[in-house]
Order: sequence, then structure tokens, then C-alpha cells
Amino acid sequence: MRSKHVNLLIALVAGTLFSFSCFCISRMTQISNQLINCKSHVLEFKENMQRLKNKTENNSQEMMKVLNKVKHEMTQNENLSRNFVVEKKVGTLGKNETASDTFEDLKFFLPHLRKAGRIYPDVIIGKGKTGVSFAVGISTVSRGEYSYLKQTLNSVVSRMTLMEEKDSVVIISVADSNEDYLNSVVNMIKKKFKRQVMSGSLEVISIPTFFYPNVLNAQQTTEASQHITSRQVKQVLDFCFLMLYAKPKARYYLQLEDDIIAKYMYFTKITNFVHNITINNWFYIEFSILGFIVKPVDLLLDDIFQIKMCKPQEIFKECLKRNKQVRIQYKPSLFQHVGIHSSFPGREQYYKDIYY
Repeated sequence: MRSKHVNLLIALVAGTLFSFSCFCISRMTQISNQLINCKSHVLEFKENMQRLKNKTENNSQEMMKVLNKVKHEMTQNENLSRNFVVEKKVGTLGKNETASDTFEDLKFFLPHLRKAGRIYPDVIIGKGKTGVSFAVGISTVSRGEYSYLKQTLNSVVSRMTLMEEKDSVVIISVADSNEDYLNSVVNMIKKKFKRQVMSGSLEVISIPTFFYPNVLNAQQTTEASQHITSRQVKQVLDFCFLMLYAKPKARYYLQLEDDIIAKYMYFTKITNFVHNITINNWFYIEFSILGFIVKPVDLLLDDIFQIKMCKPQEIFKECLKRNKQVRIQYKPSLFQHVGIHSSFPGREQYYKDIYY
């Protein structure tokens, strides 16, 4: 009987153990499946994180490229603003501003300026370059739909060596109250001659309207002769203003029209001629026989030489002989006139230098 109870107990224990074993195996299988699923989720999570990381890095790189581009453009704009618009004067200077007294002598000859403050041009583009050998002045006004300035300027600056460019400054004087024309000149120079502007070898100034007498600022008369006279007087004042601005910048001054082309190596030839000239008291060298084209300027120069060189009641040939010692003609000409449409409205001119 006791043996029967022992067997029954063993059978019960064995059954319990078997059931527990089955439960454990089932449970372990579930856990294993869960672990496999968990591992799969972990791997998927890692893959998603890697894709997100790669996408973030790509976005970061693209963002850096955009930021660098914006930064570069902002720096360029700052540099352009700083280099192109150095100073914008409104004709006169304030009490605390300083400028050359070069223009003050004009008050003696032009009474309408005596009540003005310090006289100075509107400097649109410039770095104030001084201490060079040559200043090249080009005065320009609007010719309506025609313009030769870009051709002229390209010829003038492209036919200098880098050393000659460094030892010179080209000054464009806009002697026109038309703001559209001034803006067109400035925009053209910024676009086409950026390097010369950045180096300080190219400047643009504008003559303030108050500089001219009221009779020139008033509405022009319908009489052709008086109209031409007014335009000629204005042009003389234009040249005068430009020459005075250039005076403290360089030792020599070269005046050019805004509708010419320069011969190849013209600047080298001028430099060599000036440095090797044997006459010590020379005053003026003509590198083209056409002169200023407009007669009043040329006649004024003739008067200057006559006053400087001729004595009262002197034989003209003697005066002319001395005149040639200070007024030298260089041949062949280094500049050719190419403009057909004059700055005087409605006039066409076909002047050509036969010695070019």
C-alpha cells in the first residue's frame, strides 16, 4: 500500500515537472521570438537613424554652402560699396570736412561762387589716388542715343602696362546734369572696369550744377549763335574744373576727348618722350593735331602762349620761334578722333587726324 502511494507521488512529481518543462520551453520560445523581433526593431531603428544622420549631414552641407554663398555675396557687396562709393559730396563740404584749396581761386574769376562754401566735385568713384606721374582727364556729356565713352576708355586703359597703370590715374568727369546719364556711366564703369576701380587707377567725378553761372543753368536761348556760345563757355568751365581736380594728383596732365581711340603703346611713347625731352622750359605737348576740336579752348591756349611768350610790338616770327620751344608738336599722332555725333545736339563731325 505504501509502495503504491510512493509511485503515485513520483508520477505526480514527474507530471508536474513535465508540465513545467513544457511551460518553460514555450515561454523561452516566446521570449526568443520577442528578442528576435526586438533585435529586428533595433536594427531597423539603427538604419533609420543612419539614414536620418546622412540626410542631416547632407542638409547641413547644403546649408553651409548656402550660408557661405550668402556670406561671400555680402562681403562682395560690402567691398563694392566701400570701394565704388568712396565719398558722395553735394558740391560743398561741411565745416568739419577738409579738402584741397585748389578750387578756391575760382571765386576770384567766377563771382557767383563767392557766397558758396568749400567747392569740391561730387566724387562718385575714387580712392583719392595721388603722387603719380600722369593724370588722364576725360570730360564727358550725354550725346543722346550715341556714346563713344566705353570705346575710348577701353582703348585708354587697355593699352597701358600694369606699371604704367600703377603710376597714373584716369579721371572721368561727368559734366552733365542728367542723372540717367551719370548712372549709365557709373554702371558701365563698375561692370567693365572693375579692376581699375579697385586699384584706384580709375575715378569718376560729377561737376555740381551750382558751379556754373545762372546764365548757363537757365533755359537756353533759341538763337543758334548764343546757344553755341553758351555751350562753348560751359565746355571751357568743364575742362577747367577737371584740370583743377587733377592738379594735386600728378606731375603731368593729359587731356583727352571722350570720343577717341589711343594708338597701341601710346602711354609708353608719351612717357619716353616726356622723360627724354631736352627742352627744359616746355609747357605743353600736343600728341594730336586736332587739339580740343572746340575752338574756344584752343584759342584760350593760343592766348596763354601769346601772353607768356610774346612781347609788345615784337616781330611775330620771333615770338613764334619761342612759342615752339614751349609748345611742342609730337608726330605721328597718338590719338584718333572717332566720334561722328557731336556733344552739340544735331551736329555731325568727321574730323580725322591724317598723321595718325
